[in-house]
Amino acid sequence: MAKINENYLKLAGNYLFSTVGRKIREYQETHPQAEVIRLGIGDVTQPIAPSVINSLHTAVDEMGKAETFRGYAPDLGYDFLREVIARKDYQERGCSISPDEIFVSDGAKCDCGNIQEIFSTDNVIAVCDPVYPVYVDSNVMAGRTGVYDESLQCYRNVIYMPCTAENGFVPEFPEQTPDLIYLCYPNNPTGAVIRKDQLQSWVDYALAHGSVILYDAAYEAYISEPDIPHSIFECRGARECAIEFRSFSKTAGFTGLRLGFTVIPKDLKVMGTSLWSLWARRHGTKYNGAPYIIQRAGEAVYSEEGRKQILQQIAYYMGNAKYIYEGLKEAGYTVYGGVNAPYIWLHTPKDMTSWEFFDYLLSEANVAGTPGSGFGPGGEHYFRLTAFGSRENTIRAIKRIQKL
Repeated sequence: MAKINENYLKLAGNYLFSTVGRKIREYQETHPQAEVIRLGIGDVTQPIAPSVINSLHTAVDEMGKAETFRGYAPDLGYDFLREVIARKDYQERGCSISPDEIFVSDGAKCDCGNIQEIFSTDNVIAVCDPVYPVYVDSNVMAGRTGVYDESLQCYRNVIYMPCTAENGFVPEFPEQTPDLIYLCYPNNPTGAVIRKDQLQSWVDYALAHGSVILYDAAYEAYISEPDIPHSIFECRGARECAIEFRSFSKTAGFTGLRLGFTVIPKDLKVMGTSLWSLWARRHGTKYNGAPYIIQRAGEAVYSEEGRKQILQQIAYYMGNAKYIYEGLKEAGYTVYGGVNAPYIWLHTPKDMTSWEFFDYLLSEANVAGTPGSGFGPGGEHYFRLTAFGSRENTIRAIKRIQKL
């Protein structure tokens, strides 16, 4: 008789963004005249940069000719993309990362969820609280988290590291030593960043305790301040204790194209075993590679013209972030983020729960955001808005909120 993976039954409710989407649909069904502005899910709205589009067209044409046709991609990605990533994202920033330490994939979300497969289920994970749900949920599915405690709104075997306004949304070292440490900076959902000295202290901690840091740098392209690290590999010793995830989704608007990569240095070993070799084996077994045309599109992101166009898009979204931040401040809200990240993290008014504020904002202003409690117990009484909407809708949404 077939049996299910009972760990899936331990998942607490539906995936956050599925719930947000369902509640919006239900509201629109009962209020068909309402024009809802969505500033919740972090999907981009600006079209793909012209340089990337040109590269896509060229690659598509190549696929139509026998002499330039490509079939399965190399397991770890095409050399032309891995080489430019290593040079532009790492070596030019002083990070010693080689092309063969880069694994190209169809997105950071998949890699963040799948990386736990190469680790024992006995490992204890530590996550920031609030946290991007995929880190926790993928470990629930693997059987690593224990059961969900409804009264505490957390899993019993997970170390939750509070990220609060008081500590600048950067966690302190936990009392219990974790085996795997998830960090995400610039942070989703709080929009906070971590200084290099703070990140270095986490690297030193991991080295001292034999822990591995899983570092999500999906939003590094939005960093504008000079003293904020773009990569954990800017820190001494990180090659021996860290894995980094990157994404083209928000950097270059690839949410509909799907492209990302993971960096695993060959120096990183656990129990004497190279994690590079384990991930390479997993990658080759379970993945057939991002499509050739998409990898060519990724290559165009690093061209001189492509980079210029993508920086213009990032500036557009950060202009939205500034408008949201300043508009909410003028309306009397306590707000964070929006400077080095495309997310604005606000404290809910009148002690509302985050879902109460979601319903209030949706019904009274026809604006949708993301309840902070969906990111963990530490997100209660907070709310996330994204800067990825159009400028017109962003302005309209904030004006509506200001009138409440």
